[in-house]
Amino acid sequence: MSAVSTDLWQRLAAHEIGPSGASLSFAQRLARENRWSAAFANRVIREYKRFCYLAKTAGHEVTPSDAVDQAWHLHLTYSRDYWETFCPKVLGAELHHGPTAGGERERTRYYDQYAATLKSYEEAFGEPPPGDIWPDAQRRFMVDPRAIRVNPHDALILPRRWIAPVGIVCLIALACVVLWMGANR
Repeated sequence: MSAVSTDLWQRLAAHEIGPSGASLSFAQRLARENRWSAAFANRVIREYKRFCYLAKTAGHEVTPSDAVDQAWHLHLTYSRDYWETFCPKVLGAELHHGPTAGGERERTRYYDQYAATLKSYEEAFGEPPPGDIWPDAQRRFMVDPRAIRVNPHDALILPRRWIAPVGIVCLIALACVVLWMGANR
């Protein structure tokens, strides 16, 4: 049976997180707090629900991607919805979020769990998880943990792929200024 045809998936898909009529919906808040587009935030919420499905059905511990984990963290702050509606009425079970104790052993454990989660995802949903939300285990546990949260009000952030082109443009601009100043002496 396909995951999407199960009663559990139907309940997950239908569940709206947070109070209806709020001036800032769960999806809008998720987008704002992570600087995501509304469309991307809605995709992450769908993937969060798929993660919750796997948590209940995979038969092993599952580990979320970082984006899915951001949705889970935010959902936990909607504590009445999470503990009084979502877990008992939608999932039919409690789903606790436990942080890592840290260290090499834990990184290996979560790396392996995450790889198993990606495999279970494909088996349950008949397609690989979207790579922009579910990166491979190497990226998730070796690259992304080095990330930091930066307030864009305080810093200018340029993607690495822009460094070379921006540097070249700056050098050309500097050369033009030097030439112009030399010509106007």
